[in-house]
Amino acid sequence: MFDLGKLSALQARDTDARPTHAPDDVEDELAAALPQTQGARFFPMLRGLAWRLLALGLLTAAGVMLWRAFHDLSPQEVADAARAWGWDSIALAVVFSATSFLLMGVLEWMGLRWAGARIPIPSALAGSFIASSLAHSLGANLLVSGAVRARFYAKYGINFRQVAATTLFHGFSFTIGLSTLAGFALVLAGSQDVAAASRIANPVADGLGAALLVAVGGYVMLCATLRRPLRGFGHSIRLPSVRTALAQMSIGAVDNAVAAAILWVLLPAGSVGYFTFVAAYAPSLVLGLVSHVPGGVGVFEGSLSTLLKGLEPAGLAAALLGYRLVFFVLPLLLGTCALGIDTLHQRAAKKF
Repeated sequence: MFDLGKLSALQARDTDARPTHAPDDVEDELAAALPQTQGARFFPMLRGLAWRLLALGLLTAAGVMLWRAFHDLSPQEVADAARAWGWDSIALAVVFSATSFLLMGVLEWMGLRWAGARIPIPSALAGSFIASSLAHSLGANLLVSGAVRARFYAKYGINFRQVAATTLFHGFSFTIGLSTLAGFALVLAGSQDVAAASRIANPVADGLGAALLVAVGGYVMLCATLRRPLRGFGHSIRLPSVRTALAQMSIGAVDNAVAAAILWVLLPAGSVGYFTFVAAYAPSLVLGLVSHVPGGVGVFEGSLSTLLKGLEPAGLAAALLGYRLVFFVLPLLLGTCALGIDTLHQRAAKKF
């Protein structure tokens, strides 16, 4: 999900400032001095080709899954299912979407502090919303959100190194939170016979859920016990404190739980339990992110429609469209407008 090589390139662009509790020593001079061999040029090309082939394969598989699930539907059936939501479900979906972006903003503020940057909380919330709303829909989350952050936070004197550290913190908080939520959901759904509403077998759900929770626990323990920076690929990074790691885990889990609830409340009432739904939602979300398709469009929907069974196709299709509108399209429009207004304000300030 997160391309540390691209993140390191951002970090290397500014080596003057050294934020506390953030990446420490980066040996850019040594890396720059190494000659560029044919292998050094070949392997990035091979990796890029592999990602493109993976995205193509996932999109093809998603297309087949979506056709199998929804090819008999008519637009009228989907529209009728959407009209059955009721204003209370629509209002809940909007509230859940706003809550999710607010929690992302809290993690953004924590990440900025970890990177050694001190700015007001409202500014961190605004920067997080603009970066996340654009990155969610445009894809390439790390690069897009990092570029938007660098543009937005420049007026506060935040350098590229701190932007890179904040982007890493934010992304890893999402990963830890999603792993925590998925782990609990898989274990709980397994105990409630997840196979009745999902194509994930109970033993698989139990084993995968336990593995995710162990991995999250290992990260927290590592933050509690490891005092020296981690080093690799010519870079070093200091882990957050155990209190910060616990906050990443809890806030990230709640954020992902609220985001999943956006789609769940739009499904027909009583069609699937929440934890069983999350057990299918989490891996589908990961597949969408891994595919590098903007917003995971098609891949996420194809995976979710395959993992969940027994749902009315029209109700699921309408819920997926509502989820895209509330959590992707509407924030994208608002974020684009906010970025444009901020750019105009900065240009006006330079004139005076």
